[in-house]
Amino acid sequence: MKAMENAHHGDALSLSDRVSALLREISACRVCEAFLPLGPRPVIRMSPFARILLVGQAPGLKVHESGVPWNDASGRRLREWLGVDEATFYDVSKFALVPMGMCYPGRGGGGDLPPRPECAPLWHDRIFSLMPRIELTILIGQYAQANFLSTRRGPTLTDTVRNWKDYAPQFFALPHPSPRNQGWLKRNPWFEQDVLPSLKEHTARALGA
Repeated sequence: MKAMENAHHGDALSLSDRVSALLREISACRVCEAFLPLGPRPVIRMSPFARILLVGQAPGLKVHESGVPWNDASGRRLREWLGVDEATFYDVSKFALVPMGMCYPGRGGGGDLPPRPECAPLWHDRIFSLMPRIELTILIGQYAQANFLSTRRGPTLTDTVRNWKDYAPQFFALPHPSPRNQGWLKRNPWFEQDVLPSLKEHTARALGA
């Protein structure tokens, strides 16, 4: 029994070393440098022990400046939706925070630009292969939902979020928690009434709470 425990411990250490090496590689990435107005600064949190994978869009300006994912008004609202505090949210043994694009893409006419298309194909498979304990993947916004759900998603983001039961318990689809989406929340009161209680329940279950 002890030998088996030691073997598992060794496997975990090896996996942790591989995660550390991958994070160093991601940190040094310059593939999209020519397209990034403020230069590359990949923002990601992960560990081989994480239970929930949270896939967002791309860092905003405040997150780019701090290097801390979801360190803004959107993050505060997201933690309220999940029913977790900051300490839990930023505990990499619980949450992995992986955007579709890991660097701030700059702003366009209607807000932040989409995540750079090079990023997810380049890194995601390698990232996800090192997180074998993920029980719940939360997809925030249309880019994450298109990538993970493909043809299974609804014709609109609203349809996809409304039909969250079609993807649970593996996936949970959410709108972006940005203050810019306040109008969407007002138009869709069912989200707070029906979806958020289930989201909190799925989150607690995945965390073993």
